[in-house]
Amino acid sequence: MQISDRQRLLYLYAREGWRRFSRRLALGRNTAFRFTGTAPDRLIVAPTDLRAVDPFVAQEILQGRFPLAGRVLETEGESPFEMDLPSHEFAVRLHSFGWVRHMRASKEEEAFAHLRHIVNDWMATHGRYIGGIAWDADIISQRLIAWLSHSPIILRNAEHPFYRRFLKSLAFQVRYLRHITDTTCDGEARLRARIALAMASVAMPASEATIRKAARNLDVELDRQILPDGGHSSRNPRTGLELLIDLLPLRQTYVNLGHEVPAKLIPCIDRMYPALRFFRHEGGELALFNGATSTLANELMAVLRYDETAGAPFKGLPHLQYERLAHNNVVVIMDTGKPLSPELSRTAHAGCLSFEMSSGRHRFVINSGSPKFAGERFRQLARSTAAHSTVTINDRSSSRLSQSGFLGPIVTGGVSKVAVRREERAGQPDAVIASHDGYTQVFGLQHERDISINGQGNAVRGRDRLFQPDGSEPAETNSAVAVARFHIHPSINLRQHSAHEVYLSAPDGEVWLFTCRDGEVLVEEDIFFADPSGVRKSSQLTITFAVASQPEIQWIFSREA
Repeated sequence: MQISDRQRLLYLYAREGWRRFSRRLALGRNTAFRFTGTAPDRLIVAPTDLRAVDPFVAQEILQGRFPLAGRVLETEGESPFEMDLPSHEFAVRLHSFGWVRHMRASKEEEAFAHLRHIVNDWMATHGRYIGGIAWDADIISQRLIAWLSHSPIILRNAEHPFYRRFLKSLAFQVRYLRHITDTTCDGEARLRARIALAMASVAMPASEATIRKAARNLDVELDRQILPDGGHSSRNPRTGLELLIDLLPLRQTYVNLGHEVPAKLIPCIDRMYPALRFFRHEGGELALFNGATSTLANELMAVLRYDETAGAPFKGLPHLQYERLAHNNVVVIMDTGKPLSPELSRTAHAGCLSFEMSSGRHRFVINSGSPKFAGERFRQLARSTAAHSTVTINDRSSSRLSQSGFLGPIVTGGVSKVAVRREERAGQPDAVIASHDGYTQVFGLQHERDISINGQGNAVRGRDRLFQPDGSEPAETNSAVAVARFHIHPSINLRQHSAHEVYLSAPDGEVWLFTCRDGEVLVEEDIFFADPSGVRKSSQLTITFAVASQPEIQWIFSREA
């Protein structure tokens, strides 16, 4: 390990240690007692929830079954909060109470009474003592937003003692979250905490000073995390969607109640919409980069219906570091960046220079994406370079991921510089040429990728080149072996035509031919992590080449029908 790497790790350890120490110092002793206080006597408003409702989930819960995070928990009359839960992700979903929205599908008083019973169970088992997953800052934030948004069905025909307990618990959670937000890990969780606190300040009785302070704190976090091009600093395309689902109702709540809207809220929302459209394929799905998982059509449309910015997607997001090529319903989106900081790399993937390609309603080339419900082992596997449509050397990832439980799964090295340029070429849209240094330290090599779409929009050409930092070809003694991978969407059927050609057929009959004359094209088994139904088998195309004798390959996707 080089000195720079050792120094970087020491710095990261010191910073994380200080964050944890500051958090303990902020909490002090007797935390539960410290956050008790007066409770409001009423709620002022219930913000709207834009998420879709599933009547099936409501019916299952009423029958004592909780279908969350790809698992089903049979309670058989017991409290789910006193049972062994199927997985960590299940626990997150259960304690965050996002499932409450499905209960809106039921109109029976019995259903609302059952919901109150479940909420009462939570307050009895977890609401009196701070600790465990239920008191993670992000889960508190989600729970507050869910309870406030769905308070009309939780409190419908509720008896006064429950009403008081519910309001007291809300106030307790708000005070605690307000106290710990500054020491929460940077990124989406901290921003969601600020959203929850701002929502609570207007949905619950509060002084003007409290409302203004919550608005100021939200402004600061929005300004930090929403980049000038509208992307979120995590570089995860789906994060923008998740945040908009909460920010849009918050904006409307401020307006409806006549409060001054936080200064950064509306400008940030307006910036986020073009970034969201940038990552949208023609079929409506979001691209799978840096922790993004499947996006259902109704989730995206629930947000896009409020889009007042309109216009064609940008060609590039310079601050978020992505490029887009589009012509005649063919879209190519390419990752040309690296994590913006170690703290923001907890969900970052080692997918620099990976790309996705769609034609019309169909995604042909994808990244494997991040699993929605799978365990940590699959989640970390999905972050490797091999799970992306790009080049690996000796099966190593271009970025190093921390194996330290103390630091968390942050990126600790690898890609440090990415060079990007666009070129106009005769008779065709722009081409993107990008290179990164993620393999320089270990193999003394850099990777350059060149992608373009022709003027008719029926051919996507690419070139992958490996070279030494001074621009020269790899030394003859370099024994590195590279593999170019092209992950194919599970809905696409593959048929080998020759050693250098493979046909890709969409369900509606659209066919593309993949060709590489510089190496044998193999069809291999693959795993698609981001399917809505869970981890799923799929296929990939691979081209293996020895760097010393063949430092460059060229390939092409051409539309056949």
